[in-house]
Amino acid sequence: MKTSAFLYPWDVVGDPDAARRLAELGVRQATLASAYHSTRALTPRHPRHLIVTAPHSAVYYPVDELRWDGQPLRPYPQDWVTGPDPYREAAAALADAGLEVHSWVVLAHNSWLGEEHRDSCVVNAYGDRYPWAPCIARPEVRSYLTLLAAEAAVRPGACGTELESCGWYGLAHLHAHDKIAGVPFTGAGQYLMSLCFCADCRDGYASLGEDPDALRAAVAGALAPLRSGEPLSGGGDRADEWAEIEARLGAHRAAVVARWRHLVAHSLQREVVAAVRDAAHDPGFRVLLHADPAPHRCGANVGVEPAEILSFTDGLVLPGTGGPQARIDSLVPFAPYRTDATTLAANFTIVAGMGGSPATLAEDAAHAKELGADEIRLYHAGLASDTDLAAVRAALSRLD
Repeated sequence: MKTSAFLYPWDVVGDPDAARRLAELGVRQATLASAYHSTRALTPRHPRHLIVTAPHSAVYYPVDELRWDGQPLRPYPQDWVTGPDPYREAAAALADAGLEVHSWVVLAHNSWLGEEHRDSCVVNAYGDRYPWAPCIARPEVRSYLTLLAAEAAVRPGACGTELESCGWYGLAHLHAHDKIAGVPFTGAGQYLMSLCFCADCRDGYASLGEDPDALRAAVAGALAPLRSGEPLSGGGDRADEWAEIEARLGAHRAAVVARWRHLVAHSLQREVVAAVRDAAHDPGFRVLLHADPAPHRCGANVGVEPAEILSFTDGLVLPGTGGPQARIDSLVPFAPYRTDATTLAANFTIVAGMGGSPATLAEDAAHAKELGADEIRLYHAGLASDTDLAAVRAALSRLD
C-alpha cells in the first residue's frame, strides 16, 4: 500500500535532515501543507525550534496578485517560517530525498477571515457567528475558496493535492482555550449547532419552500435540552445521528435542510475540483478530498454522498481510528462506487499523545486494506515523537 505522511513546511525548512528522515521512515509520499489554519505545533527534531505558533490561517507561498486583484476575500501571508516560498523550499528538499510531494490545502476553516469579514461566517440558530467557519453558501466565500484551491493546490513540484474542509464547517473547531465541553454535544447536536442562518442560507431554505424563521425556531427548540444538560442521542453511528436529527426537527424540515446543504456543498466541490484540474493542466494530477460518508457531517472531513463524490474526484482520504478497537467503517460505503482509478486512503493518527496508536499501525492498515483502502495516510510525521516514529518504521517494514 502506498503510504504518505502529512507535514508542515516548518518541519522541513531549516532542518537539513528532515526529508531524509522521512524517506527512511518507509513512506513514498509527503502531503505538504500549502494553505493551513492557525495552530500551535511541536517540532521535536528540528534543530532551530521546538514549538511553532501559526497565529492565523495563511498560505506558505507567494500569492499571484493578479489572481486576487479586486477580490473581497483573499489569503493571508505568514511570517513565522523563513524564506519567500517555504512550501517550494520544503517540497524541493522532499523531492530530492526521493519522495513524491502532494499539496495539502485547508479551505473553509479560517478564523482571521471571519474576524475581518463577519458577514462571511456561519450564523447559528441563536444568531451567534462562527468566525472560524466561512459560510460556503455566500458568493464571496465560494469565489475565495475556488481561487484558493486552484492556487494552493497546484504548487511547483506537486503531483496532486488533498483538499481538507471542502464543504460545510460548523461548531467543532478546537478553539484556543475552548470552554464548551460543559454541554455534551453529540453528532446530532453538532449538526444542529452548525446549521447556518445567514441571509444567503435563509434565502436558500425559502427557495425550497421552508419558512426560515420557523426553521430557525425549530432548530433552537431541538437544541433546548442542551441548556439543561440533557444530551441528545445518536452519539456515534451515522444512521442513529440522522434519526435523532429527524426526530428533533421533523422529517420534512430535516430533509429541506439536508437538501439545501447538499446543493451548496456538492456544487462547490465540483467547482473547486474543476478549478484545480484546470490550473494543473495535467490529467495525472490527483485531486483527493478529505471526507466522511455521512452527508450531514461537517468539518475537516466533510460529509459527502459516496456515489456523487467519486464521480468527479480521483478519490478520498477517510478517517481511520487506530488501535485494538480500530473501526475504519468509513471506507465501506464507497466500495460499490470505486473504479480501478479511484484512490481510497485511510488516515491514521500516529501520534500517541494525540490518541493515535502507532504500535498497531500494521494491523490497522491491513484491516483498512480488507475494507477497500489502497493507500494510507500518517498524521502527522512532524508532530510525532521519536518513539512513535520508530513504531511506524517497524510497521511499514512489515507492510512491505
